[in-house]
Amino acid sequence: MKNSIYLSIIALLFLSCSGGDDDSENAEPTVPVLTLPADNKLCVDNTVSFEWKQSKDKNKSEIIYHIEIALDNQFTEIVETRESYSNSQEIELYQNTAYYWRIKATNSEGLSSAYSKTRKFYTAGEAVVNHLPFSPELVSPVLNTTLSTTTASLKWNAADADGDILNYDVYFGTVNPPVTKISENNAAKTTDVALQSAKEYFWRVVAKDNKGGETVGQIWRFKTN
Repeated sequence: MKNSIYLSIIALLFLSCSGGDDDSENAEPTVPVLTLPADNKLCVDNTVSFEWKQSKDKNKSEIIYHIEIALDNQFTEIVETRESYSNSQEIELYQNTAYYWRIKATNSEGLSSAYSKTRKFYTAGEAVVNHLPFSPELVSPVLNTTLSTTTASLKWNAADADGDILNYDVYFGTVNPPVTKISENNAAKTTDVALQSAKEYFWRVVAKDNKGGETVGQIWRFKTN
């Protein structure tokens, strides 16, 4: 009998200490996956339909999506921000403009996912026969990284809504902005450079199509030990 009483007391103490907490812990939603418009898309209508795959939340909390649309792939020139509880949104934008977009998901507890991968698209303009290339995208070296080598391969990506062949001019040096052109009309999306120790380097790429269109990329930087 006494043993039964002792066991009952222990059970009650255990329950009071546990507080009846739910075993599940809240976590941020999964990262949204962009579906429309397709990457590098030329949109003939400047009212653009955006769609993405819904995020999942561990505790099935309500999710709101935060949409950012910018004129540059670093999102320093954001022109539209929207919030949506659904996985689609229609937004009217300017014609003949290159845009970059991304989305993150936030649950009702205030926890947010990382941003989705960035996609880019172009809105067509009236009587426009050529669209400028998209701004070059950094591949390597990683922005603001520090290298311990005497050489480096500068690498980037670029695309054109018209599918035009692209060539590149590369500016590189220790002044900001870089003014020394180290490569001209380069068909490859990479070029090698020699480095000195204890320096900060700046570089940018100009993407040029075969119809005279040019887009000057942003300035990237890295350091050496």
